[in-house]
Formats: sequence, C-alpha cells, structure tokens
Amino acid sequence: MSTATSLFTPFPPFSPLPKTTSKFSTTFRLRLPSPITTLRHRKHSPFAAFSTLPGGGNNSGGGGGNNDNGKGKGGSGGGDENAGDENRKEAMIVLAEAGRSMETLPKDLAAAIQAGKVPGSVIDRFLGLEKSDLMRWLMQFDGFKERLLADDLFFAKVFIECGVGIFTKTAAEYERRREKFFKELEIVFADVVMAIIADFMLVYLPAPTVSLRPSLAASAAVISKFFHSCPDNAFQVALHGTSYSLLQRLGAVMRNGAKLFAVGTTSSLVGTAATNALINAKKAVDKSSVDEIENVPILSTSVAYGVYMAISSNLRYQVLAGVIEQRMLEPLLHQHKFLLSTICFAIRTGNTYLGSLLWVDYARLVGIQKPQEEENPVLVS
Repeated sequence: MSTATSLFTPFPPFSPLPKTTSKFSTTFRLRLPSPITTLRHRKHSPFAAFSTLPGGGNNSGGGGGNNDNGKGKGGSGGGDENAGDENRKEAMIVLAEAGRSMETLPKDLAAAIQAGKVPGSVIDRFLGLEKSDLMRWLMQFDGFKERLLADDLFFAKVFIECGVGIFTKTAAEYERRREKFFKELEIVFADVVMAIIADFMLVYLPAPTVSLRPSLAASAAVISKFFHSCPDNAFQVALHGTSYSLLQRLGAVMRNGAKLFAVGTTSSLVGTAATNALINAKKAVDKSSVDEIENVPILSTSVAYGVYMAISSNLRYQVLAGVIEQRMLEPLLHQHKFLLSTICFAIRTGNTYLGSLLWVDYARLVGIQKPQEEENPVLVS
C-alpha cells in the first residue's frame, strides 16, 4: 500500500521508506470452486436451449453422438477434447461415489464413457434405473436403454399413451357402433389392437435418446452415415460436447417419417384385412347382414394412414417429446415426478384428441371416408 502511494507523490520524501511486506500475501488465498462440483451440477435453461436448436448445444440433457467420436461437428477440436475429458471425469466420479467399476457396466455404456460421449448425469440416471427390476430388465434391450437414459419417465409415457389409446379408441368404437358394439366385438378388438401398436411406435420412435450405437464402418454409404448421425428426436437437447446441425435435425424428421409410414401402412393393412375377414365371415353366417356392413378399402386406407402418421403424427410427437416435455417441462419439474407425469398425461390425451380431429379432416380430403360416415370417428393418434 505504501509503495503504491509513493508512486503518486509529486516529490520524493526526504527519508527512505522502510521496506514492508503486505499482510495480504500470506493471509488471503484465492480459492476456486472445486472442479467436481462444477462438473456435477451443470444445468441448462429450458428457454436458452432453443438458441442452440439449429446447431445443437452443449447442454446436459438427452442426446446422442453424431460422429465417430461422439463429438460435435460444430465446435473446435480443442473444445471437443475438453468436453470429452470433462464427461469422462464426471462419469468416473459418479462411478467412484457409487462404488462401481467400468467392468460392471454394459459394454456399450462403458465404451461411451471411455470415449467421453456421456456425462456423469447419464451414469447417475443409469445407476438409479438399475435399482428397479423392471427397468433393469428393459435396459437389456438397446432401444429401451437409450431412451430411458435420456428420460427416466419414458416407460411411464408409453403406459400413458397406450392407456389413453385403449380407453379413447374403445369409447369411440362404442360411440360409432352403439347397439352393434357387442355383435361386432371381434372387429372392435382388431381395430384397437392395431391402434395400440401404432400408439406404442409413436412414443418409441420420436423419443429423445442417449445414443450408444457404435460408429458405422468406413465403407458404409454416405446416406447411411448421414442418417446414422441424426438424433432420434429432431428437437432433443444434445449432450455436453455433442452438437447436431440443422440438416441432421431435418434428417431425424425424414427418418422417423419413413419408419412411421411403414408402421402406419402395415398396421392398417393388417387391421383392415382382419376387419374385412371378420365382416365376410359374419356375412357368410348371417345372410341378413350382407347389406348392413361394407368392406373397408384396404390399400387406399392403409396408404392414407401411413402418410398421415409420417407427416401429422410424426411432427406432433416430435414437438411433444423434444420441445414440450424435454426442453420445457423436464427442467422445471424434474424434482416433482408426480406433477410432471400428470401434466404429460393431460398433454398426451389432448394430443390424441387433436389427432382424431386432424384425421377426420384428412380422411375427408383424400376421399377415403364419406362425411356421413364420420359423425362419430374412431380416435387416432
């Protein structure tokens, strides 16, 4: 302090100043926050996440690797390496605290840790899910494991969607058939079963994932490599150190659209074929019902339903899972699972009802249903 004062004195003092040692040099030390706490508590804002949508982001939500190393393409090499080191360090800290070793983990998850593709939050979620016998069994299947690691409520959402589907579709069948409901119970059963299969795929395919898939061989086709690098949900939050380009996110919409077209067309083919078979069998037994029930056009209905699922259902469920649930509700209500599940139930029920309204308009537009036949349409997703 005295030395600094002498520098601004206009004239030098008559006597030399005694040498002093600052007390602050030995009594105060700057302490930086521990890297462990910094790494373990990285969070993202549900609103700031939208600013990284075209190119992904370094948030710690669900996501997946998008190239051979699981590192983002949009950042610098040094930044990618740092993110991978941080992820690896986080994961090892979580394992150490849990008393687990890499050898006790599934091989694909251990490889992802070694490559720095997954942060400690994913490992923490895996260890929590392992405590449930049902979840531990489901995680033996790669598709379920990738989705549960991104969203620990994924199975609950499947149950919600299929449960809502069974109730609404059965109610709609009864509303449409009324006194003929029990006489045509076999037709109702076939319709509901195929609709539930479609509901399951609508939850499964667009769900955000933590990608643990190995990279494709260098000899793989360019198109295959591109779609392999795309996320499962176009709007999902990317893991720390991973980013998705706008083209990759559009690729996710196209890839899921193609899958849902196949699912919708196939399920409708099986459902309408089974329905027509039951109708024809009933006509053969009961001659009086020949003019009462008409066969459903199989090919046109199936293709139309496939197109509907590829476009309308695909986009609605992508937004529902990636934007509304993962980016908005999950960060705000993660510590309140019951409230989060309740809100998801309400939103998914509303989405199913919206889907039924859009299907009516679409079916009329393409001409596969006549207006007088649609007074009480079956709810679809």
